[in-house]
Parts: sequence; structure tokens; C-alpha cells
Amino acid sequence: MNITAVDICTVSNGDIDMSGIAKLGNARFYDVLSPEELKTAAADADALLVNKADVTADLVAACPNLKYVGTFSTGFNNLDIQALKKRGVVCCNVPDYSTNAVCQHVFSLLLMFEGNTEKYVRSVSEGEWIKSPHFCYMPWSMREVYGKTFGVYGFGSIGKAVAKVAESFGMKVIVHSRVRPDNCPYEYVSGEDIFKRSDYLSFHCPLNKSTERIINSRTLSIMKPDAVIINTARGGIMDEGQLADALNEGRIRGALLDVLTNEPMREGNPLFGAKNCYIAPHISWGPKETRARLVKIVEQNLQAYINGSPQNLIF
Repeated sequence: MNITAVDICTVSNGDIDMSGIAKLGNARFYDVLSPEELKTAAADADALLVNKADVTADLVAACPNLKYVGTFSTGFNNLDIQALKKRGVVCCNVPDYSTNAVCQHVFSLLLMFEGNTEKYVRSVSEGEWIKSPHFCYMPWSMREVYGKTFGVYGFGSIGKAVAKVAESFGMKVIVHSRVRPDNCPYEYVSGEDIFKRSDYLSFHCPLNKSTERIINSRTLSIMKPDAVIINTARGGIMDEGQLADALNEGRIRGALLDVLTNEPMREGNPLFGAKNCYIAPHISWGPKETRARLVKIVEQNLQAYINGSPQNLIF
């Protein structure tokens, strides 16, 4: 089996073992390729492994032997599902590998924001506390999260983990998802109400037609002016210009983001420099343990396909 694996630099800095994949066939590993380079690299591939590379109808047509596509990700909006279905290509993703890491990142951003932790640590390292006439050095405000209402939009494995941690901080958790979950231990509310009632609103939903730009001028207008948006899901669920306007005009208090519509961030993005907007470079899945788990499941998915019992099928 010819295996072409691309986008390796987006998964590993040389710190993740890829030998398990290499053992499954004639494997070739590449970093990020242009569309034309990808066509050449995958021309004789039986299996194609990608992270962010677009698997287009044009690419599928250029790969006559292609029988399997695996993603180094949970999301698969970079795959042309219609073209792959038409060719009968088996497609598998990696669900749930990053649940704990993303949950950790949500609260890393939130606690940094409400405690102004980064500013205080940097200030001390720059010698500012040494200059203080007394120990009460509080140039930046801080807030407790205890007692606040924490909205979870999307109640899959990550949403459930985030809800549990929010509850442990003493927050009131409310939930909204496309399908009302069975035996949900938290109050289930409508899509409208979760925007209206949340002090913190954390998104854990897929990007699809119903969620595309769900964060927009209308939904932002019904939020509390003190509310904070947290998005570690997909950038496309935000209208970035309308969110930037709401932040700069003080209509909501903050946005804590790990994702953008176009990544890496492009010049002129309206959220760059927006008031109280913290942006991390899509690193919620970045811990070494998380990436090692991801690669192992990609290997297991391909092995399961070779064995005739594919797992984690996208369709």
C-alpha cells in the first residue's frame, strides 16, 4: 500500500513518533504542500493522510488509486465529501482525542482573562513589584468566576468535559445543542436563551450550515454587555467583523479565541487589536500527549481499514 501523509509539521515538531504509520506500507511523509505539489505527491497513493490540506474533487480525480483518506483531526470540512463518496473512498477522522486538552485550554484562557494573570506575571518580571511602596499591587482588575452563568453551546465530549469543570468552579451551567441530550444534568435552554443568559458562552459545536456565523450582530446584541465569548471550536462560527465591532463598542466585554476563519491569521483581520480580544493560534490540541494520541489513532484507523474493519468513519 502506498501511503502519502502530508501536513506533518502541523502535527509534530519532530517530537511525535510516526513509525507506526510507516510500518503499514510504503509511506512518504511531507510537510505543507501546495495543491499542485499535493497532486504529485499523492498521484499513486492508495491512502492519503491529511490535516488541513484540501482534498478537493480535482485532487481525487488526479489520484486514480485512492481508496482511503484519513484526517489528523476531528473536523473534516477540508474534504470534498461528495467527490469522495462518488469514488467510494473510505474516510476516517479522529474523534475525542483532544477532549481534555481543549477543556484545559478553555479555562486557561478564561482564568488568564479574569485574573489578568499574564499582565501581572510580566509586570513582576519587569521589576514593577519591586518599585511598589507596599504589597498591595493591583493595577489591573480581577474577577471571580464563581457564581457566574456558564453557557455550553454543543454538548459532545468536549462540551460535557467543559461543563463539568465549570460546575466545579461553582458556576451555573446551561446547555444548548442541536439535539437535546438525554439525561442532561444541566439546564437545557434554547439557542436564543443561551446567548441572553450566559456570562461566559463557550462554543463546542461543529461548523455546518446551522452554526456558520452563529456569532453575529444579532446574537451579540442580545447578550449581556458583561458577557465573554469563548471559541475553541471553529472560526467559521463567528462573523469576525461583527464580533470585533461588538468588542470595540463595548457591547460585550471580551472574546477568548483559539480559532479564526482563515488560519494562520491574515493581515487586516478585524479581530487583531480588538478590545479585550485574546487570540491563541489554534493550540488547544497542542500538548505533546494529545498529539501523540492523535497520531496513534490515525495509525489505528488505517490499520483497521487494512484489516477490513474500518473505524471512525466520517460517512
